[in-house]
This record gives sequence, structure tokens and C-alpha cells, in this order.
Amino acid sequence: MDLRSILKQLVNGNLSLDDAEKLIKLLAIEELSNVLFDAGRELRRGIPEVVLAEGKDLGTLLSITRELVPKYGRVVISRVPREYMSSLISNLGDFDVSAYEDARLVVVRSKGYVGGELKCRVAVVTAGTADIPIAREVEAILNEYGCQVKSIYDVGVAGLQRVISAAKTIKEFDADVAVVIAGREGALPSVISSLLDIPIIGLPTSHGYGFGGSGISALMSMLQTCSLGIAVVNIDGGVAAALFTLLICRRLSKARSHG
Repeated sequence: MDLRSILKQLVNGNLSLDDAEKLIKLLAIEELSNVLFDAGRELRRGIPEVVLAEGKDLGTLLSITRELVPKYGRVVISRVPREYMSSLISNLGDFDVSAYEDARLVVVRSKGYVGGELKCRVAVVTAGTADIPIAREVEAILNEYGCQVKSIYDVGVAGLQRVISAAKTIKEFDADVAVVIAGREGALPSVISSLLDIPIIGLPTSHGYGFGGSGISALMSMLQTCSLGIAVVNIDGGVAAALFTLLICRRLSKARSHG
């Protein structure tokens, strides 16, 4: 039960003050199978708690999911080990499950759950095809939370004409924000930023080799950019980029709904 539902029941006389207080406190933290789940994060910050699968065994993930989904309607699980994917899907048949295998992301919803729509458009752009799995992670989360997403792949600076074409596509889509994903030297966010009048979120990936490999060069390049208007998240930080974007989108959507 979310905060609005609790308050409605309190106002309507269906809950006592003490019971309402208890339910509101329960929105803060859930202790599940040695995991402290921040159930109140979406209420406080507008971004959800995401369950990180890395380091957790399959039984723990299943237990967490089965406890949380009936209470909150939806759970997002990131960085799911590939060997867990089929077992998660088959063992959660009493829920609606969306599995994004290349992104290693799973969304589990209660039957009949319907999410909201946001009045916000996001372009997700990759420099190379090797960056697509991280882009899929960003897209899956943004789509799940109601953003309109336009994906543009393989437009790295090795062919500058592709970048110009991508910038035109973003402009035609009328994107409010762009998540630009690149490995190697990580130059794409700087170039895209220099061509557009929207916020850019730079997302470096670990694809690359040699000096500055594993995303270090891409991260440093994005941080050192002289093109203003770029925020940078950590290497391979698809969830971080998506949730930062979601904060922007929720504020924009709220303003447009009242405008």
C-alpha cells in the first residue's frame, strides 16, 4: 500500500491513526532475507530501490521478489547472473515477468499491474554495438517507468557523419535529455553535447583495451570534456544513468501536467 492509499483510508475512517502510523513506518525499510530494502525511496526521491542480483544466491532473490511484489506491485532486479535468468522466470510464474537477457535485468510485476506514463522523451545513443547491452539496461528501466525512448546505435566518432545524423534524429524526436554511451576514448557525449541544447548524461563503458582500457579512458575523457552540459556516471553505470534521467523526466512531466 502506498502513502496516498494509506492517507485516503485514514481520511475515510477506514484506518485508525495508530494503524496509519504503523503502515507509514513500514514504507521506510523492509528487512527481507538479510536484505534491507529501502521501500520508501521512490516515495522520498522519485526513483525506485533496485535489487542488485550480484552477490546474492538464487534462493535469496526469489524470496525477496515473492515478498516485495505483492506489497509494492513491481520490483526491478539488475545485474542478474545469466545462469539465473531461466530459473527466475520459471519460478516466478505467478507474476508478470519481463526479462532483458542482454541487459541482465528482470522486472517482476503483480498480475494486472499498470505503470504510469511520463511526459518526457529520452534519446539513448551508443558509440558502438558493444555498448548496446548497457543501453538496453537504461532503456528497460526508462520504458518501465513510463518514459518515451528513442534508441540510436553505432554512431561513434570514427565516422563523424554518423554523429551529425544522430544529432538530427535526436532533434527531430524532440528529446528532453540524452543518455550517450561510449567506450574507448569516450568522445561521443562531448560531440553530441556540442550540437544540441539538452542535458547529456555521459555513460562510459568498459569496452576497450590497451592504455586506459576497461573504461578508464572513456570516464576521464567525459569528466574532462570542455563541452558544457554533461553529467557523467560511473563505468557501465546503466542503472545510475537511467535513474538520474528518471529524476529529470519526473520533474518535466509534473511541470507539463500542470502547465
